[in-house]
Amino acid sequence: MLAKRVDAAVVGRLIQKESEAFRARTPQSYRLLERAKHSLPLGVPSSFQDYPPYPLYVRKAIGARIWDVDDNEYIDFHLGFGALAAGHSHPKLVEVLRRRVAEGTMYAMPCEEAVLLAEELCRRFGIDQVRFCNSGTESTMDAVRLARGATGRDLLVKIEGSYHGHHDYVMVSVKPGPDELGPLEHPASVAFSKGIPEAVAAMTLVVPYNNPDALARVLAENAGRVAALIMEPVMMNIGIVHPAAGYLQAVRRITQEHDVVLIYDEVKTGATIAPGGACERFGVQPDLICLAKSIGGGVTVGAFGGRRELMELIRPGEVQHLGTFNGNPLAMDAGIVTLTEILTAEAYKQFEEQQERLVSGCQEIIERHELPMYATGLGAKGCVMFAAEPLSDYRDYMGIDKDLAYAHWLYLMNRGIFMPPGLDEQWTLCVQHTNSDIDAHLAVFEEFARDVTAA
Repeated sequence: MLAKRVDAAVVGRLIQKESEAFRARTPQSYRLLERAKHSLPLGVPSSFQDYPPYPLYVRKAIGARIWDVDDNEYIDFHLGFGALAAGHSHPKLVEVLRRRVAEGTMYAMPCEEAVLLAEELCRRFGIDQVRFCNSGTESTMDAVRLARGATGRDLLVKIEGSYHGHHDYVMVSVKPGPDELGPLEHPASVAFSKGIPEAVAAMTLVVPYNNPDALARVLAENAGRVAALIMEPVMMNIGIVHPAAGYLQAVRRITQEHDVVLIYDEVKTGATIAPGGACERFGVQPDLICLAKSIGGGVTVGAFGGRRELMELIRPGEVQHLGTFNGNPLAMDAGIVTLTEILTAEAYKQFEEQQERLVSGCQEIIERHELPMYATGLGAKGCVMFAAEPLSDYRDYMGIDKDLAYAHWLYLMNRGIFMPPGLDEQWTLCVQHTNSDIDAHLAVFEEFARDVTAA
């Protein structure tokens, strides 16, 4: 398909029109934001929630629907940045959590439910042992520490443009600007935030995604000094960028050759793209895996696990792993029910069928209107990419049409399709979505395609 270039003036007018409509629909959110700014920086609990025109404040969510404080109803494809493949308030979760709250939400002691959930995670992901934490950030932080403790090495390698949580060692080259990148052969290590010491950022080396030669070169140049490579097997900090054929196999081989621990960050992919995440979908097993988001059905939980010889280093005098809320019974019950009763084999079949319906539907609309975009997805995760050709890495992503992406988000939000903000996020499907929800999404996308290509 030879895509047309979308007229920037048309996109600009559409953004202005949709911004005005957004403000007209959501006055109570704006009032709450102004009030919140007095007690919350930016008026929100997390900087990810700060986006133009301003963040929506939510009143409730049930099933695949969510309502803002102005009582606007949406079909939810945001789903907590992918944490809610079970959907909102799933009846099975409501039942078990109601019972758990009545019996105590945390003990700071082990419980049987932690054993049961650990066994299920080991089964799904083909790992020997697992430890619990409370978020994706904690899971990657703990995995990196374990890799360093096991190898006695300090350096970490990560993928340029990837996000692995908000601890200092991985907040490097998350979204570097074009003047900060450095050469492709040796990307710069750019701190993502003030407050990260230069010495800490320098301990994290950066390589491009889908480039095994660059990884091999960096590991050879730093032989005996790199503890681990941490990576998303499917890159999801820039929409969805798939691994090229043979890439993950090459990464596995290269890290083994250099005795470097391979860490998969499957916080987004782990419970969404297959029952056993990318490990199952691509058949390449890392040394350690990091999990969070949808494994808890919306209750905060994280986990990391892997080979026994690594995990058993978590012991007195070796690697410390601590946390008052680790393995709390509220999160353990939620995880057990989510993984054994909700995200079943039938659920993943539904994800594949609905994803095909949504991705192929979007792609057909894109091609018919000759838009410089493409649609892609895996399991419960999918998105429209605002580039004419498939992306391979972060540097490709820097060329996407950011205004077109923002116009798309505003347009869908104003018509009841709740999407994650930003240019780098994906929609998530949940077990409570119906085919009618998918068709409603496609109908609005058709309207957008028509309006954004209007003369």
